[in-house]
Amino acid sequence: DVAAALVDVRGLTVTDAAGRSPCGDREWMIVDADGRFVTQRDAPRLALVGVGTAADGIALSVPRLGTVTVAAPTGRPTREVQVWDSRVPAHDAGDEAAALLSAWLERAVRLVRYDDAYRRWCNPVFAGDSGAHAAFADAYPLLVIGRASLDELNARLAARGHPALPMNRFRPNLVIGGLPAHDEDHLAAIVCGDVVIRPVKPCVRCRITTTDQDSATVGDEPLATLAGYRMDERFGGVTFGMNAVV
Repeated sequence: DVAAALVDVRGLTVTDAAGRSPCGDREWMIVDADGRFVTQRDAPRLALVGVGTAADGIALSVPRLGTVTVAAPTGRPTREVQVWDSRVPAHDAGDEAAALLSAWLERAVRLVRYDDAYRRWCNPVFAGDSGAHAAFADAYPLLVIGRASLDELNARLAARGHPALPMNRFRPNLVIGGLPAHDEDHLAAIVCGDVVIRPVKPCVRCRITTTDQDSATVGDEPLATLAGYRMDERFGGVTFGMNAVV
């Protein structure tokens, strides 16, 4: 959780104690030797990599292997990387971060940062003419989930003898209260001061939700339970939370 964040059309930017903005949400990504994105879907051990803000960049901490501080590599030449079907330019973050992450994953990987000059547009079928674009997020700049939706899921898990799950299984950028379960599915807009956030598409959940973020172990829940009441045939999977644009 963070106390405050800046928001623009591409999502959130975390500010540090001095009010600086060293990194925006989903602006950094790990890629393999071919430049394709690496996530917890195929590398659950990434759950145990700690990420924090640092002066002009981020700090990575890896169990037993140590910590490195990575400055935003904005001045370096770009290279082409791939996230889903998008091929976009990014700046390589250097050998030190690559060595640490490669040792942890036991495969050759690099850390890259999104090229701010590039626009990776969101699907206009859902985003319309909002001008929404994303960095390395799956498809949209924001993911909104209501607290009551997680409460509903945990009640169903308890009935099946499964312990409650934390919100970090679902990686939202915005968690809201005061709504019945899954009412975020039906909101026209969320307004905070001058910021208007518009939920536009249900978020289809993947296997990362089954990875315990404290141990990197992979199980069957919550997908098994969600399949019983949150299957959406329109999108070919279970949905939980709403993708949103600013």
